[in-house]
Amino acid sequence: MTSAASARFLIVGPQGSGKGTQGVLVAEAFGVPQVATGDIFRENVKGGTELGTKVQEIIEAGHLVPDELTSELVRDRLEQPDAERGFLLDGYPRNRGQVEHLDAFLDGRGEALDAVIELEVPRDESIARLRHRATDQGRTDDTEDVIANRLAIYERETAPILDVYRERDLVLRIDGVGTLDEVTERIFAALADRGLVPNGDASAGAA
Repeated sequence: MTSAASARFLIVGPQGSGKGTQGVLVAEAFGVPQVATGDIFRENVKGGTELGTKVQEIIEAGHLVPDELTSELVRDRLEQPDAERGFLLDGYPRNRGQVEHLDAFLDGRGEALDAVIELEVPRDESIARLRHRATDQGRTDDTEDVIANRLAIYERETAPILDVYRERDLVLRIDGVGTLDEVTERIFAALADRGLVPNGDASAGAA
């Protein structure tokens, strides 16, 4: 089987698919960092880095962070020592332009993604989960219209990147409906089918 020394993953799914939670479990099992763009933005802003200052100025002006700056922040994170033997990307790349940036970065290092985990969740299920989460967290700004708009952006901009990765035979399609443990087990089973297992028993990460 492929050594866990090569564990470069991307997890993709609509809001409410549980990709953040599943991403943590996969990353921990393989001993690689989960790299989420939201966390990178917050850490750089809080740390007062040069890139963080740029991000803060853009966000405060009410604009979206440009692809090139987002990619620069991700590249900076992936160059840190803990990502040397692998990583799990969550929330990046979000569009085809960012796919090209990631390709160029990995090509320059002689690396490539090992698998792209696609969590498939029906739209109505995603909306129901997000509404439930908004209620639990008291987020009154997360109205059904706002949630539907976020899903529309995902469907329009992010879902198409999966076509790129399907052409490379990297996509593992995972049914995202079920209990947390059931979905986790499906992910590890699909990775194992590709010869990608953590150190030790792959099922350990599903506990």
